[in-house]
Amino acid sequence: MSVEKARGFLKQHHLEDRIRVFEEGTETVEKAAEQVGCLPSEIAKSMAFQIDERCILIVAAGDIRIDNKKYKEEFGKKAKMIKREDLIEKIGYPMGGVCPFNVNEDVEIYMDHSLKRFENVYPAGGSEDSVIELSLQELERIIQPVKWVDLGREV
Repeated sequence: MSVEKARGFLKQHHLEDRIRVFEEGTETVEKAAEQVGCLPSEIAKSMAFQIDERCILIVAAGDIRIDNKKYKEEFGKKAKMIKREDLIEKIGYPMGGVCPFNVNEDVEIYMDHSLKRFENVYPAGGSEDSVIELSLQELERIIQPVKWVDLGREV
C-alpha cells in the first residue's frame, strides 16, 4: 500500500517506473545501500520530527546524524523524533519506508545540505523494501522543500 502511495505521487512526475522493490529489506541505510549497490551516504534518508503540533521531515545523506545544537538553532526546540507507532498517522509512511513523496498534507519537508555532495540520491520508495534513484535536482523539484538546512554532523 505505501509503495503504491509513493508511486501515485511519482506518476504525476513521470518517475513511477524508477521505484525498485527488492526481495531483501531496505529499511536501514546500510541495507538499502547494499541492495542498490551504492555508498550508504548516497541513501537519502527521511527523518521525521515533531515540533509542538508541527510534523517535519528532514531528508539528509545516509552518513549523517542530526546535530542537536544546529537543530535547536533552526527550529527553536530540542529535536524530538516521531515515535515508530505514530509515523503512519503523522507522516503517512511506516518506519523503514518513510519518504518525502505524498506525505500527509501538513508535513513540512526540509532538505539537508549533506545531500549536495551527490548528483544522484536514493530515497525510500514508501515501503521497507523499496528505493528510487533520483537526481538531486529531480528530488528537489518534486518535493519542493520549505528550504535547505544545515543540520547534519558526520557519524
